Amino acid sequence: MLHVGINGFGTIGKRVADAVRVQPDMTVAGVSKRSPNFEATIAHDRGYDLYAAGDDGRVPFDAAGLDTAGTVHDLVEVSDVVVDTTPGGVGATNASLYEEHDTPAIFQGGEDPDVADVSFVARANYDDAVGADSARVVSCNTTGLSRLFAPLEESYGIEKARITLVRRGGDPGQTSRGPINDTLPDPVEIPSHHGPDVQTVFPDLDIDTMGMKVPTTQMHTHSVNVTLESTPSAEAVRELLGRESRLFLIPETLGIDGAGKLKEYTRDAGRPRGDVWENCIWAESVTVEDNDLYLFQAIHQEADVVPENIDAVRALSERTASARQSIDRTNDALGVGRGLVEHEGNAPRSTADD
Repeated sequence: MLHVGINGFGTIGKRVADAVRVQPDMTVAGVSKRSPNFEATIAHDRGYDLYAAGDDGRVPFDAAGLDTAGTVHDLVEVSDVVVDTTPGGVGATNASLYEEHDTPAIFQGGEDPDVADVSFVARANYDDAVGADSARVVSCNTTGLSRLFAPLEESYGIEKARITLVRRGGDPGQTSRGPINDTLPDPVEIPSHHGPDVQTVFPDLDIDTMGMKVPTTQMHTHSVNVTLESTPSAEAVRELLGRESRLFLIPETLGIDGAGKLKEYTRDAGRPRGDVWENCIWAESVTVEDNDLYLFQAIHQEADVVPENIDAVRALSERTASARQSIDRTNDALGVGRGLVEHEGNAPRSTADD
């Protein structure tokens, strides 16, 4: 069993910990928190060993009546791999700690690409991370775009990608985020950072991105235009994307016209926290004109990187799992694709390379 430490137990960390716990080849070595807030209480109640990461060490936790197993240094020592889910920029300051203990580390997309040996998306470049000392699981938006581009590039070739990202103002728990009543170009400069970030996974991809921020805590929505090197039919593209285990083609019959209903659907389907691990593509939006592909997709910013973190753990640990084996194992343990309607064009299988 791989002992996986999670440094940070917030939006991503708590989801990664719960995902590790259900894997057949992993166990949670422990989780860290800087303060004894409600998430620390949840970690304690779930039976995770809790480690103190703040400057005051274990003192605040003792005062709050929460037992700790040590400090974050102790957590790194007992972990085979550490998943750093601390806020953006903090992970880079932790890199020396992981190097000191010779512990492979996984960082998140809020860090600069040079924090790790490889920027990682399981469907696109799993093999690049096998045996690496560190990997950076790219942001939710970059993960979603890379999952979409991988099968398109393999099957049709991509000449040019143009993406407009309509991004939520903040997660439900981010009470300080906005805007409250506005629509903001974010950033005003073009391209947004998303295009260059995708190029850390697909270095040769010609991509332009524009970003907007809107007053919602729902999912991101992408308006996608990809100029392909060949001219498939829209139905052929739908069939191709439907064979991807982490892409979900929303059938028109569900009557889901936006992110609100989509989240309601996944909650009703029994998903933990209503999480959506898959890209959600409106099937009727898939349109091909000449060699230009158009579609809309929704990305759950709190959840879509969680399966990637699990696959990155296997890659860094050099376990004898191919990309397909790891993706299928992760999907099966988490329930990726489960609880979402199966229909023609949504096949429950992965097309990741062996």
